[in-house]
Amino acid sequence: MASIWVGHRGTVRDYPDFSPSVDAEAIQKAIRGIGTDEKMLISILTERSNAQRQLIVKEYQAAYGKELKDDLKGDLSGHFEHLMVALVTPPAVFDAKQLKKSMKGAGTNEDALIEILTTRTSRQMKDISQAYYTVYKKSLGDDISSETSGDFRKALLTLADVRRDESLKVDEHLAKQDAQILYKAGENRWGTDEDKFTEILCLRSFPQLKLTFDEYRNISQKDIVDSIKGELSGHFEDLLLAIVNCVRNTPAFLAERLHRALKGIGTDEFTLNRIMVSRSEIDLLDIRTEFKKHYGYSLYSAIKSDTSGDYEITLLKICGGDD
Repeated sequence: MASIWVGHRGTVRDYPDFSPSVDAEAIQKAIRGIGTDEKMLISILTERSNAQRQLIVKEYQAAYGKELKDDLKGDLSGHFEHLMVALVTPPAVFDAKQLKKSMKGAGTNEDALIEILTTRTSRQMKDISQAYYTVYKKSLGDDISSETSGDFRKALLTLADVRRDESLKVDEHLAKQDAQILYKAGENRWGTDEDKFTEILCLRSFPQLKLTFDEYRNISQKDIVDSIKGELSGHFEDLLLAIVNCVRNTPAFLAERLHRALKGIGTDEFTLNRIMVSRSEIDLLDIRTEFKKHYGYSLYSAIKSDTSGDYEITLLKICGGDD
């Protein structure tokens, strides 16, 4: 059974001669010794797939009566610690925790909410919602409701509700119809009918939307992006633009997020860790390609110039190579 968390364009693969007990023991030695053997931890955890890391976690718990993540937290610190803990966390739980962090405390990290809810498949979202409830005893929808508002809230809830069509079949008649509805809801009236945008952009399949956006251009002589920018505003606008960008090219959308996380003063480690870890077995190779294409330098070199120490070494191993 193929995991819904594994694609064909990842940088991290199953380790061929895998033995969870050998790895668990090596990790325990690396943590327990005088001074931590970070090199050993990095080489084991970055060269195993998440499914394999979960078996190491089980083995570690059985052999030493401790949670591996707790021992990592006790022994490491800073961004490096966050990254290593992320690597041993099941993907759905990791995303659930990222969503919670985005909504916790003062202010909401809308960008992170948008990124997770627009790039995960329906099946992944189902897993994330379950994990969220298991960990926090609250539904994801309830937290989104209390932390956001207006059309932005409505659209996020529609995405979290996992009602997007996942079929690959496209319906040309429907695309024309939807394009017409979008045109009438925006460009072709006073004021905008936001609900229509939410309905179509949050419920139709990606291939269907691709065709709809082509039809939209035929009718309105405008790109849907320009219409959204002209008609809508705030986080709701950001969310719909993210959907359009993901429909057209998800790896390019994520490459742009990484570029933003790495450029300028200071690094946005929250975003950097999330994308590197969550896409490492799905499409990180494609993200690397898009990064190089759009910015003229490699993701590898951007990470190298922006991070340091064990944190840098780990990220570069996940990145998997220079372009």
